[in-house]
Amino acid sequence: MTDVAITTTGSTVVEGVSGTSGPATGQGVDTTLTAAVAELAEKAAERARAGGVRLLGEGGLLQALAKRLMEDALDAEMEEHLAAEQARTGGASARRGGNARNGTRRKTVNTEVGPVTLDIPRDRAGTFRPGLVPVHARRTGALDEMVISLTAKGLTGGEIVAHLAEVYDITTSKETVSTITDQVLGGMNEWRTRPLDAVYPVVFVDAIHVKIRDGQVANRPVYVALGVTVDGYRDILGLWIGDGGEGAKYWGQVLGELKNRGVKDCCVLVCDGLNGLPDAVASVWPATVVQTCIVHLLRNSFRYASRKDWAAISRDLKPVYTAATEAAAHERLAEFAATWETAYPAIVRLWERSWAEMVPFLAFDREIRTIICTTNAIESINARYRRAANASGHFPNEQAALKRLYLATLALDPTGKGRVRWSNKWKAALNAFDLAFDGRVTAGRT
Repeated sequence: MTDVAITTTGSTVVEGVSGTSGPATGQGVDTTLTAAVAELAEKAAERARAGGVRLLGEGGLLQALAKRLMEDALDAEMEEHLAAEQARTGGASARRGGNARNGTRRKTVNTEVGPVTLDIPRDRAGTFRPGLVPVHARRTGALDEMVISLTAKGLTGGEIVAHLAEVYDITTSKETVSTITDQVLGGMNEWRTRPLDAVYPVVFVDAIHVKIRDGQVANRPVYVALGVTVDGYRDILGLWIGDGGEGAKYWGQVLGELKNRGVKDCCVLVCDGLNGLPDAVASVWPATVVQTCIVHLLRNSFRYASRKDWAAISRDLKPVYTAATEAAAHERLAEFAATWETAYPAIVRLWERSWAEMVPFLAFDREIRTIICTTNAIESINARYRRAANASGHFPNEQAALKRLYLATLALDPTGKGRVRWSNKWKAALNAFDLAFDGRVTAGRT
């Protein structure tokens, strides 16, 4: 939208449009803004004395101000257009066939302060195409941004329609909301194919489930790949929708995509029960260690136990995954089995089946173990994704589901990466990674 400023001469002058005049910077702008605010405050006081003040919606002060500013901006655009026409035709006047104003046409535009009815200037030649309010536009860009932001925060189309009607007196539809949010599809495709870092010390792969209508509504997994960068930041690498029966071929395609986007190496890949993924990792990144997520292993254990025993089971399992060596961990697991196998044999079997993917964790220094076990950031992202998915109920297709989750990603970070600091003690972990993996992490900086 065009930048505007208000002069103190009693009329509004548009700044930022070529061919117009007025204060440009510094004290002049401060003075005009102060005068404008003072005038608006006086009008608000008058309305308050008359029985009340309304800022937004029909009859609101901001709506009236927006109308004045936008119409003055349109007038400035018309003056610039006519000046350019005269320059092109050698200064021909309206009487000699030159272009000139030809009244106005009325148009209602939905804005972030409510619907505003504008008198848009016309020219005789019909060549004027305003940039502020394009010919077929019924909304301002700021309103579109508001709808996208509300969607990213988890509101459904129906909730956004109700919010706009209640607060701004704007009548719209869920179809319009969907059309507005479709504007992010281009950005989503760019985000899903953007270049990535060369090396990630740790990559987590996790899944959430969403309902997608494909003939009939079914639960479908959405896989989230989240990397910890060399500088210690969380980076959401991508989102992929599966059908629940993914094998090594599927994961080979996903990891191959990451490799084609620049990921040459990954020190540790943490996942939980994703069949075929370890085999795919071995073919794409042969030197990568595949590690079962300890937190997920604990949660899966609790599924087999009564809630009253959770605290005791957690206490007795902790010596297993905090042991100094694999041999010590095996002894602690035997002690756990002696205590709990009679009551919960499935928990013991779960840890025995997962042992090969769990034991790499035991070879790492405490600093690396802390980074791998710090899954709060993952759970925070998954909680945001689940909230966004659950609010929608189910999605008509895969693209709609990915769009919703991408908007949730934008809500985490406007850059779209969802970048936040992973650990405040990253330097110690970085040194530990570089020693444990023979300088591969440092190589990622070059």
